[in-house]
Amino acid sequence: MHNMDEYDGEIDYMHQEDDWDRDLLLDPAWEKQQRKTFTAWCNSHLRKAGTQIENIEEDFRDGLKLMLLLEVISGERLAKPERGKMRVHKISNVNKALDFITGKGVKLVSIGAEEIVDGNAKMTLGMIWTIILRFAIQDISVEETSAKEGLLLWCQRKTAPYKNVNIQNFHISWKDGLGFCALIHRHRPELIDYGKLRKDDPMTNLNTAFDVAEKYLDIPKMLDAEDIVGTARPDEKAIMTYVSSFYHAFSGAQKAETAANRICKVLAVNQENEQLMEDYEKLATDLLEWIRRTIPWLENRLPENTMQAMQQKLEDFRDYRRLHKPPKVQEKCQLEINFNTLQTKLRLSNRPAFMPSEGKMVSDINNAWGNLEGAEKGYEEWLLNEIRRLERLDHLAEKFRQKAAIHEAWTAGKEDMLQKHDFETASLSEIKALLKKHEAFESDLAAHQDRVEQIAAIAQELNELDYYDSPSVNARCQRICDQWDALGALTQKRSEALQRTEKLLETIDQLYLEFAKRAAPFNNWMEGAMEDLQDTFIVHTIEEIQGLSTAHEQFKATLPEADKERQAILGIHNEIAKIVQTYHVNMAGTNPYTTINPQEINAKWDKVRQLVPQRDQALIEEHARQQNNERLRRQFANQANVIGPWIQNKMEEIGRISIEMHGTLEDQLTHLRQYEKSIVNYKPKIDQLEGDHQLIQEALIFDNKHTNYTMEHIRVGWEQLLTTIARTINEIENQVLTRDAKGISQEQLNEYRASFNHFDRDHSGTLGAEEFKACLISLGFDIANDAQKRSGIMDAEDFKTCLISVGYNLGENEFSRIMSIVDPNRMGIVTFQAFIDFMSRETADTDTADQVMASFKVLAGDKNYILADELRRELPPDQAEYCMARMAPYTGPDAVPGALDYMSFSTALYGESDL
Repeated sequence: MHNMDEYDGEIDYMHQEDDWDRDLLLDPAWEKQQRKTFTAWCNSHLRKAGTQIENIEEDFRDGLKLMLLLEVISGERLAKPERGKMRVHKISNVNKALDFITGKGVKLVSIGAEEIVDGNAKMTLGMIWTIILRFAIQDISVEETSAKEGLLLWCQRKTAPYKNVNIQNFHISWKDGLGFCALIHRHRPELIDYGKLRKDDPMTNLNTAFDVAEKYLDIPKMLDAEDIVGTARPDEKAIMTYVSSFYHAFSGAQKAETAANRICKVLAVNQENEQLMEDYEKLATDLLEWIRRTIPWLENRLPENTMQAMQQKLEDFRDYRRLHKPPKVQEKCQLEINFNTLQTKLRLSNRPAFMPSEGKMVSDINNAWGNLEGAEKGYEEWLLNEIRRLERLDHLAEKFRQKAAIHEAWTAGKEDMLQKHDFETASLSEIKALLKKHEAFESDLAAHQDRVEQIAAIAQELNELDYYDSPSVNARCQRICDQWDALGALTQKRSEALQRTEKLLETIDQLYLEFAKRAAPFNNWMEGAMEDLQDTFIVHTIEEIQGLSTAHEQFKATLPEADKERQAILGIHNEIAKIVQTYHVNMAGTNPYTTINPQEINAKWDKVRQLVPQRDQALIEEHARQQNNERLRRQFANQANVIGPWIQNKMEEIGRISIEMHGTLEDQLTHLRQYEKSIVNYKPKIDQLEGDHQLIQEALIFDNKHTNYTMEHIRVGWEQLLTTIARTINEIENQVLTRDAKGISQEQLNEYRASFNHFDRDHSGTLGAEEFKACLISLGFDIANDAQKRSGIMDAEDFKTCLISVGYNLGENEFSRIMSIVDPNRMGIVTFQAFIDFMSRETADTDTADQVMASFKVLAGDKNYILADELRRELPPDQAEYCMARMAPYTGPDAVPGALDYMSFSTALYGESDL
């Protein structure tokens, strides 16, 4: 039993100066106020354990709810209670509670378990007041004052700005209710319109304060307004208890605000990163969709029938190269820059690396882009080949038409001539003449056999080259062949008829015969010459046109000899005329042996002489065109041979700049931007070269022996140069971002860069896994012992000794962990930016999941879960909705309806679980 003279006596541990008058405690009004206040105070804590009391002296008699109250307000477990109903069990439970209070430094005087078990109201109220002092008021501290004085000073400071409020004690200073209203308005001004309150209306003031506190501040109503207004001096213990609840409700506001700010900061970073991820996904989706739509167009190999249609396709392809593709190149570059920036921000905010959706990795985009480039190259080659094919087809078709027209002109009337029966009424001389004429025709027919074969061969080649008008060509060729077969048959038939009548014929004019025999081949030669002189030609080089010119000169050299033959043939005709005139021969009609006459020979000869200078002029014009083409080749080559090496040199210089350390990062960034500007200023030369390339393509020039650079090489090099300088600038910007965020000094950056460059043997700007491992060892990381840091930097001898001592057998598990940080995409290489991020991460501290979890616990009032109303009260609306949308329902044993799991949400923010 614990002795107690009076429960309201001096509390030693509190150093109370006030001694309560025993008679005053017996005041029924005060006892009533204490019962209400203490009961409400106890229930405000017991409800956390799902229970409450109705009668304060009765419900604590068995000690069970008393022990439960102490466990709730202390957060500690008491000894196991007795569950029996006997008096001895109840006394045991109450003693356990009193022992726990004594163990907390409270010196109890004259309080015994028997009085509590017996329902002694005065002792029970005294015990509860002792508990309130210890657990609700003792810890209050304001400017080196504590407990009652600290609570009073807090009330005075908070109500100082309010008129008609003068807090000097815990009884009559609170009777008008303005003190309670001022405390609420000071911390939650939106809950009370203080300007409308009147000092002469205490009932309204008190009811307003108590109702608002119960509804919005979770402070139970401990007194009624009548209890305070109806007594001259309200009970001090009741008022202190009620006011301490306001103190505890508002003292956590600053903690909640700090916790809310931390959560807001973390959520703002997370929202920004999610927006960047959404932007990346959209840009990647749009770029991949454009590639998906473009590749089928580039892979379409459906040929056109005309040169004009193919030229239009080539022009469309040029528009694609000039207008459509360059913006996509910029989008691809920007996509890589955004990806790198996002990864840097994620690492700086201690978030896991961003993994794009399946099929939208940077490598996937690069692969799709490679497929686009391959299709583009194949499409251009196909266009040029198709243009060559159509050019060849047009040439062959024209040649076919010319030869067919010549042959059809020659065969015109031949069938009718062979079908004549003029020999039946002819004289003997006429018969013999007809026979000779037929022999000459057969000779002429044999000479035309070669042309017919040429016509058939050309038609066959047009079919093999898939000429679009092959049906009409085939039909015409078939008509010529059928007619040729018919001519052969008719010739054979007429020959047989003439031979049958040959015995009846005696004489034939040999001169006519000789004329016919010599005129036919000469006529054939002239027709062939006219055909060759009118034949179209196609060449691509000066050498080819020079070959044609040489052949033409050789042909002209044969003209004198041909003229002699013509004179000889005309001499035969003149001799015939002389004989006819001399001997008065009756010659009806023309030469019976041939249709060729001197006028026709002269006319064809004149035609040949006329075509020769025309051929000369055509060859001269073609020679000039080939010279112009050669000039275009040299003009393009001269520029390409300068621009190509310039691009290569700039790529090498950027590589050197990216691994050298000259000045601060800002100096390097300024230098690189000036370098980028000089590169962009070089663009007019690229455009000029594009113009020369277009002239070459319009001239149908397909090769250039003066340079090894093609326009495609220049375009790819230029695009790579722009991408490389942009990527290098982005890397330096990310280094600045990392340095500023992590507080890395310039000397540390130089040290990291020197170590990185030392192991970057091939100057590629990246490290392989083994190179990265050696670099970490050189900076003092003992990877074999779970990456514990060492101070200082190893020199060459120490590095050598370290390598020998570990035998290159570094801890694989730890090294794999480090590689997963610096190389999240498993590329097998480590960039300098990833290296700096890792080094800075080893030396800097950032928000952690545990810190965020602790902040949520503050907002939740130390519960293992948090409610939606608590989130809306402490966080901005958009971030409160963000949390509620992503927090899983809480399923712990103490769960209530609407409880949210802030623990799993906090770990998910840092990649330790899934949202």
